[in-house]
Amino acid sequence: MAAADTTATPPTPHDATDRGRGRLIVLAGPTAVGKGTIAEYVRTHFPAVWFSVSMTTRRPRPGEVDGVHYHFVEDHEFDRLVEAGQFLEHAVVHGAAKYGTPRGPVERVISSGRDALLEIDLQGARQVRETWPDALFVFLAPPSWDELVRRLVGRGTEGEAERERRLATARAELAAQSEFDEVVVNDDVRRASEELVSLMRSGRADR
Repeated sequence: MAAADTTATPPTPHDATDRGRGRLIVLAGPTAVGKGTIAEYVRTHFPAVWFSVSMTTRRPRPGEVDGVHYHFVEDHEFDRLVEAGQFLEHAVVHGAAKYGTPRGPVERVISSGRDALLEIDLQGARQVRETWPDALFVFLAPPSWDELVRRLVGRGTEGEAERERRLATARAELAAQSEFDEVVVNDDVRRASEELVSLMRSGRADR
């Protein structure tokens, strides 16, 4: 796994008046909506987009590569980084695994003038809004509730109890769409990905 950034940086508000800085784009949405699939499509077809790689304490799913999809760490290492102030946001998701966005790489990319994309959950998006209010917040929504359930069951990576826990969380997350600047419906991976990239390039957030 790539070494984590260990230089403590105090959380300070960011605003769009900084000249020469890139912009932060935050993509969030409920479980199984396809955030990872959209991110992978954008990563493949729009290589100029810089992706933040989140850190998590959960085990890798089939096909996931450490340092590419996530940085996989043990609980004690994650907790150490929390104490050191190394996360832009962090949360316990679905009452189980811990997830967080390392602060250092995002700060460096934004300072260099490049835009950065975060693919995170609702809890994390709310934390980022507190310290980075000029970011563009995009909510990825399913075409319907039934389709969301079908996708979660179809991927077969969770047991019944875990699926029920994730669906309960998803109901609350879907109710939070109004907190976001833009909503993109993931009815087709290519179309939704291109809409997301278009929003990133325009930099507009009609509120």
